[in-house]
Amino acid sequence: MKRILVVNGPNLNRLGKREPGIYGKNDLTSIEERLIAFAEENGASAVCRQSNHEGDILDWIHEAEDEFQGIVLNAGAFTHYSYAIRDAIASVNIPVIEVHISNIHAREEFRHHSVIAPVAAGQIAGLGVKGYELAILAILGE
Repeated sequence: MKRILVVNGPNLNRLGKREPGIYGKNDLTSIEERLIAFAEENGASAVCRQSNHEGDILDWIHEAEDEFQGIVLNAGAFTHYSYAIRDAIASVNIPVIEVHISNIHAREEFRHHSVIAPVAAGQIAGLGVKGYELAILAILGE
């Protein structure tokens, strides 16, 4: 059974409260529960983590190589400037799918660039929480 790590970065613990017109009304707990069930329905397991701290995310990416077959990553604002997360992704030999709930390319100019995209296996943006499910399917090879 494939194991998938789902990592959410800064401010995603505020989902459901933070700009619901952009990010939706679902809170992170309900999204994570849905993703765990979705992974199980597709013959896999998912472990979900969230942190507002870059170092936590780095550690999880490093550790994931030995425990998981792929990572679904919504790095939040770190997407646009964290070369440390970019380098962590480049250092592991499992696929990382970058996910964004909103369409970062249709928002403020500073959100248009991802330093993570060049080392990610793929990027899904603007499809709401459905993007996480599509990323899981991509890792599973569906």
